[in-house]
Amino acid sequence: MADLQVNYLGLNLRNPLIAASCGLTNNIDSIKKLAAAGIGAVVLKSLFEEQILFHTHQKIAENKLDYPEAYDYIKNYSRINEIEQYLTLIIQAKKAVSIPVIASINCISSSEWVSFAGDIEQAGADALELNIMTLPTDSKISSSDIENRMFDIIDKVRSKTKLPLAIKISNHYTSLSYILTKLDWNKLIQGVVLFNRQYMPDIDLDKMKIVAGNVFSNSSDYHESLRWIAIMSDKLNYDLAATTGIWDGKTVIKQLLVGAKAVQISSVLYKKGVSVIGEMLNEMDQWMQSKGYQKISQFAGSMSMQNIESPAAFERIQFMRYFSQIE
Repeated sequence: MADLQVNYLGLNLRNPLIAASCGLTNNIDSIKKLAAAGIGAVVLKSLFEEQILFHTHQKIAENKLDYPEAYDYIKNYSRINEIEQYLTLIIQAKKAVSIPVIASINCISSSEWVSFAGDIEQAGADALELNIMTLPTDSKISSSDIENRMFDIIDKVRSKTKLPLAIKISNHYTSLSYILTKLDWNKLIQGVVLFNRQYMPDIDLDKMKIVAGNVFSNSSDYHESLRWIAIMSDKLNYDLAATTGIWDGKTVIKQLLVGAKAVQISSVLYKKGVSVIGEMLNEMDQWMQSKGYQKISQFAGSMSMQNIESPAAFERIQFMRYFSQIE
């Protein structure tokens, strides 16, 4: 069998498949099944900054507090309780599996939660992924404000931990290439995950209510990350990982060809079960053998924008027959 080992965030992975932060990475039994099925690493289900704040305010409201000491006590207790549960998950996961365990925080600010980053390191996590995504709906907040908030979060977290840091972001930036390059300038992170799949609202016409849209990706959703990894992988010193729409081994290979160091999967695990991990690895192995490749480094990045004859193919956004080969 071909050697599928990769290095991501300075971590040695037996293969580039990473279970993304989701409900399947929120309990030890499921994490053990993922590891046994062959996954290269797991990103634990995110602890949400908003979740901590919500539970804190909920408990305060329930107790109808009328003096500051009790308010502070419950506020601190709620926050500490949420954090302790997450730290316990990290400790148990590290004991249960031998693959890298990456913690995850879904954050919207650089508030007091950042001190938790040091606790994550002490609990034994191999790396930390910061899921930073806000929908720019406030017309009073400029694009630079949103960008500065992200850099502030990174600065504060880096001051609390030496763990490898990855940032998981959306493509909602005025100049994505500028942001990805600026992230490289400060040398504070080791990777970026492209792109976060966001919650999408829908309308139930029978009940006349707002409902969640399709929460799962489909097998054609990988093109956006493919484009941007191809464009940026040769220009950055940190690692890029692809996520969303990765449903088979062929798509994994495509992402590796344009310069991704790893991929994250979740929807396909829900839809097909953990056995799909072996299927994807086998598909990768068969393709590599058919091409005469014995290890991923022999072809990784060989079809990035810098390495192909027609780099405009990755920059083109309008359909033109010459570039797209579509009538």
